This record gives sequence, C-alpha cells and structure tokens, in this order.
Amino acid sequence: MCFYTAYAYCYHGQTLLASDKCGEAIRSLQEAEKLYAKAEALCKEYGETKGPGPTVRPSGHLFFRKLGSLVKNTLEKCQRENGFIYFQKVPTDAPQLELKANYGLVEPVPFAFPPASAQWTPEALAAFDLTKRPKDDSAKPKPEEAVKPVKEPDIKPQKDTGCCVS
Repeated sequence: MCFYTAYAYCYHGQTLLASDKCGEAIRSLQEAEKLYAKAEALCKEYGETKGPGPTVRPSGHLFFRKLGSLVKNTLEKCQRENGFIYFQKVPTDAPQLELKANYGLVEPVPFAFPPASAQWTPEALAAFDLTKRPKDDSAKPKPEEAVKPVKEPDIKPQKDTGCCVS
C-alpha cells in the first residue's frame, strides 16, 4: 500500500508541477519520498522473515527501484524550479489525492459483497469445525492392486483411406 500510494503522490506531484503549483508539488513529492522509504523498510523486513516467501525480493524489482529515482529526480527538479522561478511556499499538509476517477470510458462500479445465503446458519458454519473431525484412516497404506495389461488392437497403416494431402 505504501508503495502504490508513493506512486500516486509522485504522479500527483508531476501533475501539480505541470499546472504551475510548485509548492504543492514539492509537498506531494516529499510525501511520496516518505512513503517510499517506509515501503523500502517493509520490503527489507519482509526479506528477513522465515518461510517460502522471502525468496521474492520486492525491493529488487525494476518497478520498485524506478520509483525511488523518479521521486528523487522530480523532487530535485521542483525544488530547483521553485528556487528560481516560482518562489511558492511549501504547505505543511500533504495534498489530498483524488480517489474518484473523472476520466476514461467507463464509470467505475463500486464493489459490494453479495448478501449471505439463508442456508449459512450458525449450525452449518459450526459443522466445519476441523477439531471435531473423525480419525483419519487414510494414512494407512492400501495394498497395491496388480495392474492388468490391456490388449491393444493391431493397427496397420492403410493406403486407401480416401484422404488426400495437397
């Protein structure tokens, strides 16, 4: 979540810079930098955990590394331009992201869970208690049955099938 929010703040900062709101763009990019640092820390912690998951290193992927340089370069550009062109004050609060898309071909449909069926009563849910299951007898090896050979028909190639390959 931190990673994708950092991407959103980075692109929002680029949009603000393009609309000559350099002070707000700097603050947006500072927020992106903060969230990217938090995402890096979470990736490092994830890589140090035990189990099958740590073989994946999200912080080593190109899309992750690319964001760090994108945020850094855009922030430096904004600070440089604000220093000699815009002279705008940097707000203390991060700008709010527009979460509802106002562009595109289709209106996004909000997701809602369907209502629970009347068949899912508390008794039905209690029946799924695995601690009350019968003893597992499938652990005992079953005697192997002899595999009977199957007689295959003797098929000889025929030349007069009527098929023609051209």
